[in-house]
Amino acid sequence: MESTAAWTAVPRAVLRLTALLLLVLAGVLLTPAVGRMRAAERDPLIRRWCRAVARAAGVRVRITGAAAPTGGLLVVANHISWLDIPLLAAVRPARMLAKAEVRAWPVAGAVAARGGTLFIERDRLRALPDTVGRIAAALRGGAAVVAFPEGSTWCGRAQGRFRRAVFQAALDAGVPVQPVRIHYRSAGGAASTTPAFVGDDPLLASLWRVASARGLVAEVEVLPMPAAGDRADRRALADAAQEALRRASTGPQSTSHP
Repeated sequence: MESTAAWTAVPRAVLRLTALLLLVLAGVLLTPAVGRMRAAERDPLIRRWCRAVARAAGVRVRITGAAAPTGGLLVVANHISWLDIPLLAAVRPARMLAKAEVRAWPVAGAVAARGGTLFIERDRLRALPDTVGRIAAALRGGAAVVAFPEGSTWCGRAQGRFRRAVFQAALDAGVPVQPVRIHYRSAGGAASTTPAFVGDDPLLASLWRVASARGLVAEVEVLPMPAAGDRADRRALADAAQEALRRASTGPQSTSHP
């Protein structure tokens, strides 16, 4: 029985990865044209494309709540998987923060660069003021910026202490912070670590694992938003956002619909 299931998973994974690759390549090719559209036309297309990317990988998406559709916004979320990125863009198209090494990744690096990703050098403290300045400038310009303040992926519930630099950018720009919780479940409803992309896990291995799985569900919960102006400093703002995610992780699960 297990052997049959394993053999069934192979063609399923191949078909899903093929569809995923075609969608990503189409996204890369169409990015210049889409970028020239007005936001009112562009953003719904991007949201649908991001949902399609997750669906092509075999993942059903359930989103509860909504982010502000326009204006500068710092979106902060727990980080589990590479899937987190299209899931958050399905909530609101945004510029992503990513470590500088991502720029060199095959295909994904090109997609990230064309999508306006802000590449940062996390280990260079001297570069931090410039990084905060670039993020604040993007926020002042009306963009949404997505950050994973834990600084790394975690296999399940949020564990890393939030880094505070991105919250300083929100304060400098005078924009709100939007906490978002991401959670993955199996077909039976139990928490799933299948999409987790941690440590030295190769990207291709993670892609194959997700594409081979059956019944994966991604739950994206847009949480109540603490206004940047209500917090005296970046520490308080970071703590408020992290506490919102902690409460969502430990509290009753909300009911949502695809």
